[in-house]
Order: sequence, then structure tokens, then C-alpha cells
Amino acid sequence: MTGAAFFDLDKTVIAKSSTLAFGKPFYQGGLVNRRAVLKSTYAQFYYLIAGADADQMDRMRDYLKQLCAGWDVAQVRAIVDETLHDLIDPLVYDEAVSLIEEHKAAGRRVVIVSSSGEEVVAPIGEMVGADEVVATRMVVADGKYTGDIEFYAYGEHKATAMRAVASRHGWDLADCYAYSDSFTDLPMLEVVGHPYAVNPDKALRRVAAERGWPILEFRRPVSLASRIAARAPRPSPPVLAGAAVVGGAAALGWRYYAKRRREA
Repeated sequence: MTGAAFFDLDKTVIAKSSTLAFGKPFYQGGLVNRRAVLKSTYAQFYYLIAGADADQMDRMRDYLKQLCAGWDVAQVRAIVDETLHDLIDPLVYDEAVSLIEEHKAAGRRVVIVSSSGEEVVAPIGEMVGADEVVATRMVVADGKYTGDIEFYAYGEHKATAMRAVASRHGWDLADCYAYSDSFTDLPMLEVVGHPYAVNPDKALRRVAAERGWPILEFRRPVSLASRIAARAPRPSPPVLAGAAVVGGAAALGWRYYAKRRREA
């Protein structure tokens, strides 16, 4: 591997906040009440419209710390596994998946770097083809979240984690790529030689324009299943005709067999 491509997750690879997307199944699993679901729905809407600055990210962090204290880790992972494809699959940007495939074809590893929890980010990363993830880790005691944070993958902490990953693999960050939508991820973008602003908020768009960074607009959320189906080879007309003949013959044979059985 010659290097890596580091991707933020929310509004870069998927069209919404990965954490807030699980509000409904967490409610159905008894982890949150209806008020928390409504609050997460409003937060999701606001996030899509206006993005999130440092103060809002800090408030969200403190809210989620308080909210998840006492949750059973195994139950959270089970809910994420059961609902992942229904919730997240339709939110994945087609452009992001294509870009991930291009980097992997070029011999680069793909790393998702997200402030969302590791229990959510890891399965999403696997789903979109990432090689590894960097995510927020909560403190766990006796199989439950304590409400404390072991590592918060946010701001400068993302850049620090990326340096550690690059050092472990022997990558030169000057040869690496990074993609994000938020000004709060400026340290993540500054640490690599090839930064890209994806669906940038106003502050990041201004910085990208000043520094000559490429700006990408991802607009096509598409399910991974539909991507696979679209790429599947289509049978040629002779094959389709042959299949129709075989199917028709099989149907006639079954009707003849059934008639003989009834007569017997």
C-alpha cells in the first residue's frame, strides 16, 4: 500500500448523522424515550441544513454522554447490526463509494475517521469497503457504558489519530488524501498532502477557496444493493429466449405430471 485516503463519515460518505440515524431503533429497543427521539430528529434536521460548529459538537457530545450512560454494549451492537442496512444503506453517497473504490484500486487503504461511536462507525466502515476506522470510544465497565469518553475523535484529535495510523503503517501523510464536509475537521484536512472539501459548510468552503483545495459536491445517495444490481451482467437476448423456452417446457412438464397424478 502506497498510502491512504481518510474519509469523514457524516455528510461525506453518508447523507446524515450516523449516530442520530439510530434514534428510532434505540427507542424501539427501550434505550431512549420518545422525547429523545424527537430531539434527535430535530438535531438531524438542523445538522442537514446548517451543519455543526464546535459549540454544537460539544453540546452533542455532552448530551450523548449523558444519554448512553448505563446502556448495555451488547444490546447497542445488536441493534446496530440488525438495522444497519435498512437505515444506512440508502444514505450512502454513490460518489463516495466510487471514490473509495478508486483509491483502493490505486493501492491505497481507506480509513473512516468519525466522531460517532465506534459501535456505529465500524460496521458502516465495513459496509462501504473501508479497511479500518478511527472513531469515538466510550468507557465500558461490566458491559455497560459509564458515560465517560475514552477517546473523542474530533478536531485536532482526528489529526493526532491519523498521524498514529500513518506511523503504524509507514505512510507519508504528504502522499495521503482526506475528505470532509466540516470546518471542525480542518486539522484532519491540513495534515495530509491532498485535502478535499466535500459538501462543505460555509466556513470550510471559504477556507478551501482561499487555499485552492478541490471542492466536491456529493448529491446521489444510493443503496449499495442497487449499485451491485446495476453492475451485474445482463443476459443477452438469446439467453433470455432460451430461459423462457426452458421455463415454459418445465411448466408444461409439471402440468402433465400433476394431471397424471390426479388421474392415478
